Amino acid sequence: MEAALVSASTGVMKPLLSKLTKLLEHECVKVKGVGKQIRFLRDELSAMNATLQMLADVEQLNPQMRDWRDKLRELAYDLEDCVDAFMVRVDNERDVPSGFIKRFFRKLKKLKERHEIANEIEEHKACVIEASERRKRYNFFEATSITNTSVVDPRLPALYVEIDKLVGIDGPKMDIIEWLTAETKDSSKELKVLSLVGCGGIGKTTLANQVYQSVKSQFSCAAFVSVSRNPDVKKILRDMAKGLGITDNTLDYDEQQLINKLREHLMNKRYLLVVDDVWDGKPWETIKLPLVNENCGSRIITTTRSIAVASCLSSESNNVYKMKPLSFDDSRRLLFKRAFGSENISFTHLGSVPDEILRKCDGLPLAIIAISSMLADQHAKCEWDRVLNDIGSALAKKPGAENMTTILSMSYFDIPHRQRTCLLYLSVFPEDSVIEKQCLITRWIAEGFIQEQEGRTKYEIGGGYFNDLINRSMIQPIDVEYGEAEACRVHDIILDYLKCKAVEENFVTSLDSAEHAYTSEYKIRRLCLNNCNEEHVALWGSVVLSHVRSVTIFGQPLQTSLLRSAVVRLLDLGDCSDMSDLHLSSIEKLLHLKYLRVSSCSITELPGKIGELQHLQTLDVRYTRIKELPPGIAKLQRLAHLYVDWDVTFPDGMIGQMLNLEERRAYGVQSYEQQKSLQEFSKLTKLRTLEIRCNLTIPDGLEGMIQIVEIYIYLEALLSSCNLHNLYIMNFPGGYPLSLDKRHPPSPCSLRKLCFKRWAIYKVPNWMGFLENLKVLELVIIKVGPEDIETLGAIPSLHFLKLSTDGGTDGSIVIHPSNGFRCLKYFSICIYACGTSLEFEVGSMPMVEHVNLEFSVHKEECLNGASNLGIHHLSSLSKFEVTLSNNYVSHDLVEGEDNCTARCVASVINTIETLPNSSVSFKQWWDEDECEHFLRVGSLRIAGFDDSLWFSFVTTTYFLFY
Repeated sequence: MEAALVSASTGVMKPLLSKLTKLLEHECVKVKGVGKQIRFLRDELSAMNATLQMLADVEQLNPQMRDWRDKLRELAYDLEDCVDAFMVRVDNERDVPSGFIKRFFRKLKKLKERHEIANEIEEHKACVIEASERRKRYNFFEATSITNTSVVDPRLPALYVEIDKLVGIDGPKMDIIEWLTAETKDSSKELKVLSLVGCGGIGKTTLANQVYQSVKSQFSCAAFVSVSRNPDVKKILRDMAKGLGITDNTLDYDEQQLINKLREHLMNKRYLLVVDDVWDGKPWETIKLPLVNENCGSRIITTTRSIAVASCLSSESNNVYKMKPLSFDDSRRLLFKRAFGSENISFTHLGSVPDEILRKCDGLPLAIIAISSMLADQHAKCEWDRVLNDIGSALAKKPGAENMTTILSMSYFDIPHRQRTCLLYLSVFPEDSVIEKQCLITRWIAEGFIQEQEGRTKYEIGGGYFNDLINRSMIQPIDVEYGEAEACRVHDIILDYLKCKAVEENFVTSLDSAEHAYTSEYKIRRLCLNNCNEEHVALWGSVVLSHVRSVTIFGQPLQTSLLRSAVVRLLDLGDCSDMSDLHLSSIEKLLHLKYLRVSSCSITELPGKIGELQHLQTLDVRYTRIKELPPGIAKLQRLAHLYVDWDVTFPDGMIGQMLNLEERRAYGVQSYEQQKSLQEFSKLTKLRTLEIRCNLTIPDGLEGMIQIVEIYIYLEALLSSCNLHNLYIMNFPGGYPLSLDKRHPPSPCSLRKLCFKRWAIYKVPNWMGFLENLKVLELVIIKVGPEDIETLGAIPSLHFLKLSTDGGTDGSIVIHPSNGFRCLKYFSICIYACGTSLEFEVGSMPMVEHVNLEFSVHKEECLNGASNLGIHHLSSLSKFEVTLSNNYVSHDLVEGEDNCTARCVASVINTIETLPNSSVSFKQWWDEDECEHFLRVGSLRIAGFDDSLWFSFVTTTYFLFY
């Protein structure tokens, strides 16, 4: 299949060419001459698309080129709208009832529509011919095209960690931690505010987050919130409430209610608050109102780009920390660490080029990271010379925004066309947004940015784009689990750049209540509204909505009836407040709609006519009060991604009718009827991701046993379907373990993630060792035995393994080289019914980087000593976590300096400290009632809780995060 090359200008062209080809095959274009006209349009636009692809890589276009590009882009948008509108009318004809009179008028209407499309195509043909003539006159092929393919860094999981570990940050971090924890007789308990100040991109947010992660456990509650340039104070207060531990639903609270709730919650608490990216002092006047000073030692850290604002925010004049650029040595370490994976590597053949590049970056971490991503594994001196020459002239100008813009522009144009459009699309979101991965990818799909490839779904392709943007340091990973980020953020500097590019190419139009008119010469294609009411939209006029294909609304919602005349393909109301069911009352009129998202708790039901949205691909109604889906959902035959809450019920038989469904998350089984519906999922041959949570109550006696057996049969049928890539099964109905021996997936099996959470199995089935594509596995096993370890070790592609057992182990568990686990990167095991009967032999788990162990210390370990578990045999280990409990040890054995827990911990610590580059730190458990009983082993503090003693520590060869 031909690669889908898309950019802001070419992005609309590729889907249009595909649609014109399909239209040629449709009977409705068999009007005399129409097929010939469409073929001419397709061929002419294909030729011009090659020029568009060339211009997409030219950073500075002359005015003639830019004007031609922009007009062709707008023409392609209009022509695609024409084709889509026609195809929607054709689809709707199929639902017209039969009958002689109706068929007669239907034929008349059909004939009229054929002539309408013929006339429209004739008009567009004239515009295409004119554009083609201009291209020939201007001879655009003389324009130079800058192309480069950057090698993608294969160490993606490591980069997730490395992003938060910039070199040169340790000194500032320790300075701030010392300020936070310093105690003086007079003022240590007073509320204090420290402001970090510096230019954009210098690392204020990174430093604040490092400090926050390191010390938040020492406070009763803690929160990290962002303000941004155009702050929504009410949202900031809601984020504070959520972060500080308020569990109430505050979505409908006004500012006064939020302030009162926060003040009440923070009374007599020692809290830590980070307020990031404050642009002026006005929002701070409201933010600080709930921050009570109870002399409990609370601390606040703020970040800002303005020294004046920093002085206003800090509690004392000397509580302003001025950020400094990285030293030259630290800059060099960062560049080589990010480009080649090690700060100690030196390539003499590069000469002075790296030093010259670093001097132009002037110690700005963001600039160094962006450049190093472009130079990842580029050893050739010519590549380094190219980078130096490209940035030289711009950085020779006066320092300021131009320097950063030029460097970001280089990174932007280095991205392949496919990902570049996806990155530019992030300009839709406001500053400091946490963007869910699944929401972003399904939006990319609805916008047409992702073309299908054989053997891969569009969602999988989009996931690759997402990871590549992280790898290039253009977006920051959030909520990393099993080596994959579940969300992302965009740095403010990069987002500012993207928004400028989006305006320049008429890609996204953002309007807010402060704008009184829309003045651009181009039609709005993608609209983002920020706190705009219906009066604002009426003021701007019909031009705002008449050609909009994508609408994203933050703040006040709009009635969907206002969008009737638009060819809207995407409608995102997920960040709207004060919504009601009436706002969706006319949703069925948006016949082009492919993506719909709502999340207001005021929404209680979907319109009954939602089934008329025949092109809908993604429906996301999480975090609403919808409890039942209407029967019309079954008519949505193109629906691929469905996101609802666990407690939403489906009409009987509906699931089996959704034949194109690829992803179904959070399916709750709460009744016997819903239990029977599990068998319908095995019929969905395109289903790739399924999450099941069983919350039903199993009756006693024979009836309950029958239900349990039926659940097993349905789950075994799912495993046997062999179509799923990701299967999550949660909860444990009735306490009955699951047997997986009887039925198994046929070979080859496509399963990549298999997670049983809080649902135990008797043993690991033998067939699991043959799952060649499985990378992530989470199991609860009644009792872990050596044969289970043998089977798990045989899984050839396993990267992440998490095991837990309440029944302990069947004999000692020894991990030796012959067990396999050749690809394993993460290993976690929780054993609470026995002691430390686990040992790693020399050569075992050669690739494992992170180990997490949770186990109980028994009387036998206290009397006979404790094993060091063979941790030193794990050659690639970089992070090691242990949680110990001694619930099974009598109280007299934990008294005194020689208690068994302390000896067990000390044994492991002594082993860890012998490893190269190792360091040991400890996680301390804090009790609101304060602990009175403390024991000390070297630098280790153990806190006692009544008759049981719990302790957790972390050791890593690099850096620690708590």
